[in-house]
Amino acid sequence: MTAPLPLWASGLAVFDTETTGIDTSSSRIVSATIALLGPAGEVVERYDWLLDPGVEIPEPAIRVHGITTEIARASGIDAAVGVRQIVDQLLEMIERGFPIVAYNAPYDLTLLAAEAARHGVPLPETLSPVIDPLLLDKQFDRYRKGKRTLELVAAHHGVDLGNAHDAGDDAIAAGRVLQRIAVKYADVIPGELDELHRAQIAWAAAQAADFQSYMRRVRDPSFVADGRWPVRR
Repeated sequence: MTAPLPLWASGLAVFDTETTGIDTSSSRIVSATIALLGPAGEVVERYDWLLDPGVEIPEPAIRVHGITTEIARASGIDAAVGVRQIVDQLLEMIERGFPIVAYNAPYDLTLLAAEAARHGVPLPETLSPVIDPLLLDKQFDRYRKGKRTLELVAAHHGVDLGNAHDAGDDAIAAGRVLQRIAVKYADVIPGELDELHRAQIAWAAAQAADFQSYMRRVRDPSFVADGRWPVRR
């Protein structure tokens, strides 16, 4: 018998970005999606952005998401306007009682915080509640071998990813993965959003400490893993 979906997972504000690079302090948002998923993983609301980041989009990033500088300049909105709209929509979702779901949250949310600071957009020091499917997958199935890319984790949980590295498809798939995890581990996942948010802060720190210990032992004695979650600033 399949366990029921926990109440906290019945409405999720999923979020993902595609960017100019991997450095959260200097990379810019190129596209973003925020969608509200219902209890069956259905899309109830969806908001999409294409931004002109104001800088050249490097070729490696173009190969990932397919958005060229020319496309962004011709069809994207001003970055400052887009960043403000994204922040406002995320905060509205939280105000309405929905948690923000982001796969590998410290990447997207730290980059968003840097973009907000760059464009003078107010962003609360603390974003909560946030739920990170990658963090939960590692926490509750820690000995599973292999990489934990969204593509592989979605396949493991039986979720169709759609077009990988499309902000919308990635965000929606991450939310559906979270719902599968929520059902599978309902007996051990905290049932209140605030409690779950706090638990993830501790789990992220512990996972980083374990990874740092491993890396220092086998590869680099000076390796440092950053365990701050969900925003590193």
